[in-house]
Amino acid sequence: MAISELIDRTIKEIVPLDEAAMASAKARQDQLTKPQGSLGRLEDLSVRLAGIFGEATPRIRRKTVILAAGDHGVVAEGVSAYPQDVTPAMVMNFMGGGAAINVLAKHAGAEIVVLDAGVAADLPSHPSLRSVKIGRGTNNIAVGPAMTREQAIQCLETGIETCREQIAAGSDLLACGDMGIGNTTPSSAITSVITGAGADATTGRGTGLDDTGLAHKISVVQRAIDINRPDPKDGLDVLMKVGGFEIGVLAGVFLGAAAGHRPVVVDGFISGAAALIAYTIAPKAGHRFIASHQSVEPGHRIALSCMGLDPLLDLGMRLGEGTGATLAMHVIEAAAKCLSDMATFAEAGVSEKTEDGQEAAS
Repeated sequence: MAISELIDRTIKEIVPLDEAAMASAKARQDQLTKPQGSLGRLEDLSVRLAGIFGEATPRIRRKTVILAAGDHGVVAEGVSAYPQDVTPAMVMNFMGGGAAINVLAKHAGAEIVVLDAGVAADLPSHPSLRSVKIGRGTNNIAVGPAMTREQAIQCLETGIETCREQIAAGSDLLACGDMGIGNTTPSSAITSVITGAGADATTGRGTGLDDTGLAHKISVVQRAIDINRPDPKDGLDVLMKVGGFEIGVLAGVFLGAAAGHRPVVVDGFISGAAALIAYTIAPKAGHRFIASHQSVEPGHRIALSCMGLDPLLDLGMRLGEGTGATLAMHVIEAAAKCLSDMATFAEAGVSEKTEDGQEAAS
């Protein structure tokens, strides 16, 4: 079913990975000055990058973290250990350079684009902040739909447009980060609906709930699913009924990156829920998703498994903001550089192993 001109066109632009580029990358990997397969997953990742870019030796020149912020009406149900006013406070912290994502992005040499997708407060203008506010926080999903269909479409289009802009400006590697008090609750609901896993399996402690708080949160997630009855095969319907503005914008970023033949890094649980929505709308987009790390949030593993993604890192993280994705950028860039910058046996004049076990001079 048609969604909108921009979204429909973006979906059509999402094509399978370039098999010829992958074959060339694999052939080069097998000739590099190392035993075949000795770089493990770095080799597989480099070949996949070739398929994503459609280039035998892809290069990453510019990295960008797209960080979307939004609030959630479901915080009225007491699902978070932190109050809602932490969301705008943290956005201002991003602007001041004091958050973990600021430190890690700088370390990775990545730029940050911060989007106010739906913070329930008026934020002061700042050169590093873009106001794309779809609303002042979503509606309470425990009593009805999070947003209208029109707002859900606006979320996706905003993410696609932002991603296209960054690719046009030279970004070769994108990552999706989030900020929004209460956003693990809609993420749990999204993950349950799309994967079919129970709310008790997809719901975690978020900002640090105790056992009683966790049990209550699980009941709220289940209530949201029962009341809204989203269609698990319709990503837009899931977003509209149990999603979030920042989640929808990031889903658009995932679609835009896939259409633009660029790798896009999945961060933690919220980023993973956004990826699930994009994956449900356009399953082929998932070939261009790279899972950065394994979040402590239990639903994250379920979401990644549904998309066939294997995370690169497992550091016990659960912060969000794009922090895990930014750390993984080092590994992704290393994979690309090993493919493009290492010498082959012939180039280095090094002997390689022959089929009978003897060495042959190259």
